[in-house]
Amino acid sequence: MEKICEVVTKSNADAVHPGYGFLAENASFAEAVEKLGVIWVGPPAKVMKKIESKCFCRMMAMEAGVPIIPGSLEPIDENGAREYLERFGRILVKADLGGGGKGMKIVRSQDELQSVYESAQREASVAFGRPYLYVERVLERPRHIEVQILADKYGNIVSLGERECSIQRRYQKIIEETPSPVVDEKTRKYVSELAIKVMEKCDYVNAGTVEFLRDNDGNFYFLEINKRIQVEHPVTECVTGVDLIEQQLKIASGEPLELRSVYKLNGHSMECRIYAEDPMTFLPSPGKILRVKLPEGEGIRVDHALEDGTYVPPFYDPLIAKVIVHTEKREDSIRLMKKALQDFEIEGIKTSIPFLLNILDIEEFQKGDVYTQLVDQLQELKDVSKIKV
Repeated sequence: MEKICEVVTKSNADAVHPGYGFLAENASFAEAVEKLGVIWVGPPAKVMKKIESKCFCRMMAMEAGVPIIPGSLEPIDENGAREYLERFGRILVKADLGGGGKGMKIVRSQDELQSVYESAQREASVAFGRPYLYVERVLERPRHIEVQILADKYGNIVSLGERECSIQRRYQKIIEETPSPVVDEKTRKYVSELAIKVMEKCDYVNAGTVEFLRDNDGNFYFLEINKRIQVEHPVTECVTGVDLIEQQLKIASGEPLELRSVYKLNGHSMECRIYAEDPMTFLPSPGKILRVKLPEGEGIRVDHALEDGTYVPPFYDPLIAKVIVHTEKREDSIRLMKKALQDFEIEGIKTSIPFLLNILDIEEFQKGDVYTQLVDQLQELKDVSKIKV
């Protein structure tokens, strides 16, 4: 943070866009930028400080009349978690300041509670500097559906539709798409209204995402707020024609929103995250990229910073690129994505591309019958472990 602020001062920058890493959600960093008299492209530091606590956001959602997942409304100790485990049978222990699946673990029995709770505490402390945990009831086969929001400084808030983010591995998103296979215009309007209520309650400004879990009966429960642009934002850009980064800059500059909420989406878009990791073991695969050839063609977009000779270090998140496709129908997106991934050539390191191709071929995925534990469960059954390319 200190080095970035130093560069901002030396370069006479007008604004700082924090991207979508952990610093993008760090209220202290936003405050430091604002103290320099420089525009922060995101929610104000005072708003970020309020909503960095997931428990606080849960309370705001409940006060706004938005359903929340049953669980604690404040951080609790191991004994408190034990009481919820007795009540629910299974619980999800989560870091109050969490993100990216860190400090997030399922507890299935009283015998394992202590070890899991302490492990989650350690993970939360390392990732976020504080060990506070809360718990939620585990929903059966939930879908992870989020709503993209834009909010200006004058109280105008719009929804740009939902993203289906249920294809995950250990709580890390792998494939995202919009529209969701289970969301029609009526449902989109309903869940968008829920998201807007939450953001109004939190005095939110700039781009943000309200995340929900949808149960088997079609009920939506508030999950959390992501106070930044997200990795998967390109799929929303494809189906709405709205440049979200441009809108962020306009809002940060003080311009009022000229957009309206979008309930009818144009076609279908899908994104696959490319990781520098072994597709069999999922261990990081750092090293020098000897040659890279990116997929090209109509309806294909690749967000990346790759070129021949690029060195992928072992110290950071292994995400190295995103492949996005945009077509008329979901089945066309799957076909085009498979072609794009097959055309994506990287020599010198291993990548997750073969694993992604396997997922695209899974019957449940092709039918849109997805849920957050699908990939983990199939891996346990070895159904997606055989690399075919």
